[in-house]
Amino acid sequence: MSARSHASHVVDQFGAQASAYVTSAVHAAGADLDRIGALIRGMPGSRALDLGCGGGHVAFAAAAAGATVTAYDLSTEMLAAVAAEAGRRGLDRIEIRPGAAESLPFADAAFDAVLTRYSAHHWRDVPAALAEARRVLKPDGLLVVCDIASPEEPLLDTHLQAVELLRDPSHVRDYRMSEWRRMLEAAGFAAGATLETRPRMEFASWIARMRTPPVNAAAIRALQAAAPEEVTAHFGIEADGSFLIDSVLIEARPR
Repeated sequence: MSARSHASHVVDQFGAQASAYVTSAVHAAGADLDRIGALIRGMPGSRALDLGCGGGHVAFAAAAAGATVTAYDLSTEMLAAVAAEAGRRGLDRIEIRPGAAESLPFADAAFDAVLTRYSAHHWRDVPAALAEARRVLKPDGLLVVCDIASPEEPLLDTHLQAVELLRDPSHVRDYRMSEWRRMLEAAGFAAGATLETRPRMEFASWIARMRTPPVNAAAIRALQAAAPEEVTAHFGIEADGSFLIDSVLIEARPR
């Protein structure tokens, strides 16, 4: 039985795979990244926080769009990989800082934009992290949250959470849109425009990125094989285990 904290799980899962996330095709491109770049270009001279930066793709997009960016993550190995890749790309407006999303070591109203992508489903306390994001954001600032979105229907939600946890023990929850709206409102944000996409998860690379043990991968395949037709249809589960996942980008402003 593990006696490690959740933070240790996250660091263990992602630290050793830092380079895989920097080079991951799923994470390195997409309409959501394009949207983030466009939003930052409309905020000249801005200072942005990439909250839970992972492989740094949001930081790279924001810096390329003209922002000065702080890439913030629990994993120092991930941050080192981000700094190295920023150097290779000639992006000198990116600094790295380690820490948890629920406790930000920054002054009030320090940032024009707080950006997070494919990170929040690993946070232990999303409401606390959103409250911190609200604190460090300027009154006229922009919050962009992009993450996997769980379907509202419990049948589909349960399947998604089960396969996610089997793949990655640091997984906490993929939240429904209704949950995101409630959490944003409670943290003092007004949710605005959204962008919904359905990226395809190629099974072999999806489990390889997290070093999923074979027994867990087999359990995921067993769940897929036993899934009712509603689950198979919604996620577009293929013969090799590849599937579609719902992703949403939410733009929000302080109220």
